[in-house]
Amino acid sequence: MSERGALRVRLDRLVREVVKFGAVGGAGLLVNLLVFNLVRHTTTLPVVRASILATVVAIAFNYVGFRYFTYRDRDKSRRTKELTLFLLFSVVGLVIENGVLYAATYGFGWDSPLQSNVFKFLGIGIATLFRFWSYRTWVFRAQPAAAAAAAGAVDLPDESFLERKPTPPDRVRG
Repeated sequence: MSERGALRVRLDRLVREVVKFGAVGGAGLLVNLLVFNLVRHTTTLPVVRASILATVVAIAFNYVGFRYFTYRDRDKSRRTKELTLFLLFSVVGLVIENGVLYAATYGFGWDSPLQSNVFKFLGIGIATLFRFWSYRTWVFRAQPAAAAAAAGAVDLPDESFLERKPTPPDRVRG
């Protein structure tokens, strides 16, 4: 396969991954905002605590979606490590997401329901960029090529062309 064809295959895989990540993330966003508004309007919890609770519920929802839909073809041999890393990076995302809401609420006094939802949504967006990168890089790692071939996966082109080595210069004989 040509380099251009191999690059196209990699790009197609990335687009499919982003779409699946977005589908699970979109459902998780709805869960997050629904729980946030439900808790915020039916309890006396402060806004950021309600948001943290909603984020934790969405994290649990998203793990199931990512493991069994988005990254179902990824390495499953180290579930404990996977879950530990997922929770670690999710907590960092939680801090990013709720840090934006905290700054808006307590730093600027923007605490109306509309303002809270806008800054909750903005925080989720920023945290999502971090989560996408960290989950695909560290948590749901691609299977090694040999394991994928043994599992009967589709034979995909070698991606070593991205790590081209310079060709040695011709030797001049004298």
